[in-house]
Amino acid sequence: MRLALYQPDIPQNCGAMLRLAACLGIPIDIIEPCGFVFDDRRLKRVGLDYLSHVRLTRHRSWDEFQARHRGRLILLTTKGDRPYVSFEFRPNDTILVGRESAGVPQAVHEAADVRLVVPMVADARSLNVAQAASMALGEALRQTKGFPAIQADTTTAPTER
Repeated sequence: MRLALYQPDIPQNCGAMLRLAACLGIPIDIIEPCGFVFDDRRLKRVGLDYLSHVRLTRHRSWDEFQARHRGRLILLTTKGDRPYVSFEFRPNDTILVGRESAGVPQAVHEAADVRLVVPMVADARSLNVAQAASMALGEALRQTKGFPAIQADTTTAPTER
């Protein structure tokens, strides 16, 4: 399982998704150009000290990403044709999210193997891209049993009642 960000616009969202990937042990791809300088302090503030744990691959372009990508490409989009909750994920899928300001161009839509949507109420335009990515990635990891094992906390004693 991988998470890919297509030309992210907002460093705080990118930082949140980098932190998500670090905490879940998921590799992440950044497809450039970004709408900010990649070492932006806002990205670092959201990512905290988790950024050193991220398995990050930066691609200079969509073409470079496509040349290196393996497995199915699963696009999260408001123009999706089925809800992510009714989709059967596979362990080698890559979940792709678009730019906050514009999504992805038609060529990227066409390159995706599947286009999924997060079900929402009728008047809502879209979720925050980091929230949508978290929801879909959580479901994908649940289905594929890909969540990291929970480590027992041995630093605190159990509470007695």
